[in-house]
Amino acid sequence: MPEQDNTIPDNVEELMSAARNEPIAAFLNMQLLELQPGYSKVMLKVLPEHQNFNGLTFGGITMAVADQAFGYAVNSVRRPNVASQFNIHFIAPAKAGDELIAEGRVVRSGRRVSIAEMTVTNQEGKLIAKATGTTIPISQ
Repeated sequence: MPEQDNTIPDNVEELMSAARNEPIAAFLNMQLLELQPGYSKVMLKVLPEHQNFNGLTFGGITMAVADQAFGYAVNSVRRPNVASQFNIHFIAPAKAGDELIAEGRVVRSGRRVSIAEMTVTNQEGKLIAKATGTTIPISQ
């Protein structure tokens, strides 16, 4: 039986380390729950300050957690990548106290473009939003 390779890829290890000190994640209280090559899971607890004039969660908050999962998923495969396009469909509203869980999955990782799909659910598994995004590599 072949030995299982349990090493963590460099990109994943670097991102997990960076996630501990990321300013936007700290500001919005987002937590990286899981990271594997091409996959990420991020959680954001919806606060009363995240509500709009209708008493529902501001769409930008839902988009932020989806974008965070997007960035982690794509950059876990190839770094550094930045968003060139992001599209989101809001399906159901979130409320204060909800835990929004965003999962990002890379569907294509190429030299010139990468594409990912994201889902955002609440703590009960209710679908809140679906998103897609495209990234391009940059040099640092």
